[in-house]
Amino acid sequence: MSATGELFKSINPFTQSVIAEHGVLTNSELDQKLKLSELAFKNWRNVAFWEKSDKMKKLAEILRLNKDKLGLLITNEMGKILPEAISEIEKSAGNCDFYAENAEKMLKDQYYDTPFKSMSVFDPMGAVFGIMPWNYPFWQVLRYAAPAIMGGNVVLLKHAPNVVGCAKAIEKAFLEAGFPEGVFQQINIDIPQVESVIASDIVSGITFTGSERSGSSVAALAGKHLKKSVMELGGSDAFIVLDDANLEKAATVAVKSRMLNAGQACICAKRFIVTEKVADEFAALFAEKVRGLQQGNPLQEGIHLGPLARIDLAEKLSSQLENSLKQGAKLIMGGDRELCNFQPTLIDFVDSGNIAFQEETFGPLAAITRVRDENEAILMANSHRYGLASAIWTEDRERAYALARKIESGNVFVNSLVRSDSRIPFGGIKKSGYGRELSEIGIKEFMNMKSVIVE
Repeated sequence: MSATGELFKSINPFTQSVIAEHGVLTNSELDQKLKLSELAFKNWRNVAFWEKSDKMKKLAEILRLNKDKLGLLITNEMGKILPEAISEIEKSAGNCDFYAENAEKMLKDQYYDTPFKSMSVFDPMGAVFGIMPWNYPFWQVLRYAAPAIMGGNVVLLKHAPNVVGCAKAIEKAFLEAGFPEGVFQQINIDIPQVESVIASDIVSGITFTGSERSGSSVAALAGKHLKKSVMELGGSDAFIVLDDANLEKAATVAVKSRMLNAGQACICAKRFIVTEKVADEFAALFAEKVRGLQQGNPLQEGIHLGPLARIDLAEKLSSQLENSLKQGAKLIMGGDRELCNFQPTLIDFVDSGNIAFQEETFGPLAAITRVRDENEAILMANSHRYGLASAIWTEDRERAYALARKIESGNVFVNSLVRSDSRIPFGGIKKSGYGRELSEIGIKEFMNMKSVIVE
């Protein structure tokens, strides 16, 4: 417990019962954690790739062997339905395997065609400090921690206060896999302590996933202390449906894209931009499929979405819906809320000035905006301050390629669900942040690309 007696509480969002209470580190305890990171880095940076790889593969094995138990932990702490929680563990394990198998190749020396011998070598930087959200409590952590650690860095994690149990489970898994103490540490700290971590000489990089407002504050601190940072912030992804789209398939994927994790994802589709010619049919198909969703206890079989993670999040979404309707949107279905349980909701005739279009709605609220043609669709998609990801639905592939180049976002998916993949760079532009995670680019974000020239 901290000197002020501060506690982080894990509260089951479906039952509202307190699962556990976690003490916050004192400043002295935090200093010890930082010193341990420094000591661990001095040794870990020199460990051979084969040895790092063996341990990372062991971590993946531990995650898979315990996926049911760890999935249950996710569900209890943040409300995700159990099949989605188990799937998150499996995806996290896959990411560990990916970097275990590919890190050495990704970080091999790079030679240049010059009259003298010249090359770039990739050196680890130190400790990478991650500030992570609750919505994907394992995946968000391991997608930055696995590459950083395979590159020879060490990791510090400040997780969201409502998923500290998940943070502790990840640290335990690293230790069980044989990683030396201090290579991965979760630290329960208050917001005022964040700057002291960023300012620490051992910390060389900061990665943040979360809201635009918090990300801006963290980025400012990183800049103040001249630390490299990667920001993955808010998203209000456009899901563009054109005249020639396969509407049955588009509506099926649209519902999954909006309602997955009860709509609590940065890359959930949130703005459904549909051409007028097919808007009525698409809206009817969308509503039909949403009506087939079952909401309830996330541990119960046959449930498609559980509660939102916290009461304040559910209250905010209710306020956004209420204001959207006052601004002219039409309620097609849903809209009711009981505690954290927010009914899947569809609204239509949402114009570009509507709050449901302008703000990120973090929950099962889908908003349809009608446009004349593809040109207006692109204009509407690009008019938003966020630029994380987008989807385009059309049967014309050449048209899709041309339009994808016009979309202002970090990722564009054609006729498929927007998703992250270890093999592909992921990140946003505009107010959605900067830098990239995953793939070869992601592992190099926190490596020193050092040029070596030999005459």
